[in-house]
Amino acid sequence: MFNNVNMLELDFYDVFEVFRLYYRRIRDLREDSDLTQAQIAQAINLTQRSYSYYETGGRMIPPWVLSALADFHHTSVDYLLGRTNVRAPYPPPRR
Repeated sequence: MFNNVNMLELDFYDVFEVFRLYYRRIRDLREDSDLTQAQIAQAINLTQRSYSYYETGGRMIPPWVLSALADFHHTSVDYLLGRTNVRAPYPPPRR
């Protein structure tokens, strides 16, 4: 939908849609796993109320929470942010 889009070229409503996409993605991932907000919150060391604010768009999601959610759901931050539709996480770096 908004893959590789320059955020400066979007108007307010487009930016709102981008944010709604990633709030919806974290909710959908939680529901697909049949987990409660409290279970996810506990797994990533948050309160249920804080997690609820992130999932409903009441607060911006800090980078460390996005990273923890991506790790928990075995996906990438780019997937959560709507930058890709590929759910698989990135492969680990080669050594």
